[in-house]
Amino acid sequence: MKKTMMIAALLALPVGLSGCGKKAETPKAEAPKAEASTGAMPGMEMPVGSKMGKGSGTVTAIDAAAGKITLDHGAIPAVDWPAMKMGFSAKPELLKGVAVGDKVDFDVTVTGSAGEVTAIKKQ
Repeated sequence: MKKTMMIAALLALPVGLSGCGKKAETPKAEAPKAEASTGAMPGMEMPVGSKMGKGSGTVTAIDAAAGKITLDHGAIPAVDWPAMKMGFSAKPELLKGVAVGDKVDFDVTVTGSAGEVTAIKKQ
């Protein structure tokens, strides 16, 4: 009987001590990942939700029928973007009066990884 009690105590000891001094750990939630897009740059974090910013750059391509404009722009701090060349969507009427090679100032709305030019003006 004494031997049985000793074995039971030795088996119970690690179980009893395993909870001492430990705080309950809660799993950490992962931040949502930005969705991939054809215009996204590798390693560039995209804002979650919509943000607006102002930028300036040079028009490198326009497809007014498709509502697309490509700009080689400087950094846009309001949306945490570095300087780069990328395509944006834009309403076709905004693209009238601008041409490839024009230097422009523009307003952009960013949702996820997609940018839309909402205003554009030649410099």
